[in-house]
Amino acid sequence: LFTTSSEPIYSRSLATMKTPESVLKKQATQKKLAEAAAKAAKAAEEKAKADAVKFEENAKKYDAEYEAAKKQAVENRRKAKAEGGFFVPAEPKLALVIRIRGTIGVSPKAKKVMQLFRLRQLHNASFVKLNEATIRMLRLIEPYVTYGYPSRETVQKLIYKRGFGKIRKQRIPISTNDVIQDAIGESTGIECVADLINEIYTVGPHFKQANNFLWPFKLSNPKGGFSTKTKMLHFMEGGEAGARGEEINKLVKRML
Repeated sequence: LFTTSSEPIYSRSLATMKTPESVLKKQATQKKLAEAAAKAAKAAEEKAKADAVKFEENAKKYDAEYEAAKKQAVENRRKAKAEGGFFVPAEPKLALVIRIRGTIGVSPKAKKVMQLFRLRQLHNASFVKLNEATIRMLRLIEPYVTYGYPSRETVQKLIYKRGFGKIRKQRIPISTNDVIQDAIGESTGIECVADLINEIYTVGPHFKQANNFLWPFKLSNPKGGFSTKTKMLHFMEGGEAGARGEEINKLVKRML
């Protein structure tokens, strides 16, 4: 009836009990998942480092191309002046359109054109590729918008400061390059902000996809505001509406 051992009987039985097969399987599965997660995290980290180097090289390459183009333009102007002629630069291919008037008194045709340009709200802005058709459309909506030719710095500031992407009909901030890479990287090769800026500014082969990815910019009222007396007038008459050429860059600076 009594045992001579000082160790309790129940502790000896627990020591000899085997671990259930289901527990062993669960532990093995969890180990595999942990190893896979660690492997994926390491691969993602290595890819992020490689992408960072690649994107930095792309940005430097675009900066060098832009500076070379500027120097070439200066040299062409000097050469033309020295020969007694004039240097005529290439026609601009990109316009930035900003809506400056609301919906009151807008004709149905002008309203439709502004919808096509995605200018549905006051102070919305979007990029437009210039061709014969879009120039005619811009002239049709001149009383309600102002537009001009943005510089590379303006395109850069707009995307960095007010840039949002359209992903599954949602407005997503472009906070990292992954937003661009996941949305249009595979179909267009545009993988970072530098690629996106270059594609928009140079009106590259994937301009349509890049521009459609960008949500229309929501700008603020310009510092100092628009004059109510001159807002309805054309820019050439001292007003605000219509084409303003490179002066659009000064307006954007006031509206950021």
